[in-house]
Amino acid sequence: MLVALTGWQAYQIHGLTGRLGELDRSQAEGRGSADTRLDSLEARAEDLERQTFNPETIATAVLPSVFRVRAGPATGTAFAVGKPAAGGGANLFTNFHVVEALWESGGRQVFLERTDQRFPATIVDVDRTNDVAHLRTTGTFAGLVAATEPVRSGQQIVVVGAPLGLEDSVTTGVVSAFREADGRSGPVVQFDAPINPGNSGGPVINGAKEVVGIATAKARDAEGIGLAVPIKTACDAFDIC
Repeated sequence: MLVALTGWQAYQIHGLTGRLGELDRSQAEGRGSADTRLDSLEARAEDLERQTFNPETIATAVLPSVFRVRAGPATGTAFAVGKPAAGGGANLFTNFHVVEALWESGGRQVFLERTDQRFPATIVDVDRTNDVAHLRTTGTFAGLVAATEPVRSGQQIVVVGAPLGLEDSVTTGVVSAFREADGRSGPVVQFDAPINPGNSGGPVINGAKEVVGIATAKARDAEGIGLAVPIKTACDAFDIC
């Protein structure tokens, strides 16, 4: 009788131990699942934070690399981009039409201006067809990063420049469309951020603080239609991005 009772108790204890083990495993799996869900939520929160469009933060990061450019009597905007120039200094982009008169007359020196500072720069080369000019200065400035992904309609952007000579001006808007080359001109980015004479050559920046285009024109007799040279077009023409 005692032997039978002992065996029954051992059987019960073994069964209880098994159930406790299963409970522990279930709880561990539950914790693991909860941890996985938490990690996923944290990752999504980080992605959303990165995607949050903050013009003030973008402007703060970009403005030190953007200048009013003076090319003889003409003024526009230029910005440092990409890797440093060979031998030091910085490479910059602006529009060809900003420096056209000076270039055609044989002049090559322009001046970069911001606040009370003035830096000489040289016109290295131009791309007349796509309205881009490559400048170089001995000054050391951080180059903005060129976007590698194509723009999308509705994408929020910031445009930085010197409209009417008013440096460090910032406007915001969205990409209206990407217009493919039509045989008469190259591809352009259409956007609705306000621009004016003097914005020419300024960077069009996405939410990741990357350059997506170079502001080049405002449609005449229309509001909310700005055009920019895609940054890829400029980067392909000059190996400085």
